[in-house]
Amino acid sequence: MVGQGVLRECLLDPDIEGVLTVGRSAAGVQHPKLHEIVQPDLFHYSGIEAELKGFDACFFCLGVSSAGMSEQQYKNLTYTLPLAAAETLSRLNPAMTFVYVSGAGTDSSEKGRVMWARVKGKTENAILRLPFKAAYMFRPGVIQPLHGARSKTTAYRVGYTLARE
Repeated sequence: MVGQGVLRECLLDPDIEGVLTVGRSAAGVQHPKLHEIVQPDLFHYSGIEAELKGFDACFFCLGVSSAGMSEQQYKNLTYTLPLAAAETLSRLNPAMTFVYVSGAGTDSSEKGRVMWARVKGKTENAILRLPFKAAYMFRPGVIQPLHGARSKTTAYRVGYTLARE
C-alpha cells in the first residue's frame, strides 16, 4: 500500500524523469515514465543488475506484518530481503539516496523485547552502514490509504473500513 502511494507521487512529479519498479508482480499501472521488472525472486538481482544502474533514489516499500510469523520467517522477509536489494543498489549506484519504509516503534538498539521492532532496527542499522550517498528510515505510525490504494492484509483492510465509518 505504501508502494502504491510512492509510485503515484513519483509518476505525478514533473521533476522525476523515470520510475523503475521491481516486484514479484506487475503494479497494474500504465504510465510513460514507468518501467517495471517482474522479478519472482527478490533475494537475487544478478540477472537484472544492468537495468538497476543509473538511478539516484530508491524507495524500498516492501513490508509484511509479523503476525503469525516466527522470528526467522519475519527476519527473512524484513532483513534478508531488503538487504539483498540495498547491497546490490549501493554497489551499482553509490550516489543513490535510499529510503527504507520501516515503522513507528522500531528498536535501533536491536535488544528490545518486541520481535518485529528488533528485526526492523537491525535492518535500519544495516542499511545505514551501506555506502549510499544518503539513507533515510521512514517510520510511519499510521498509514491512511488514499486514491484507491489498498492493503494486501485483510485485517488492515477491515480496520481501515471500520475507521472510516
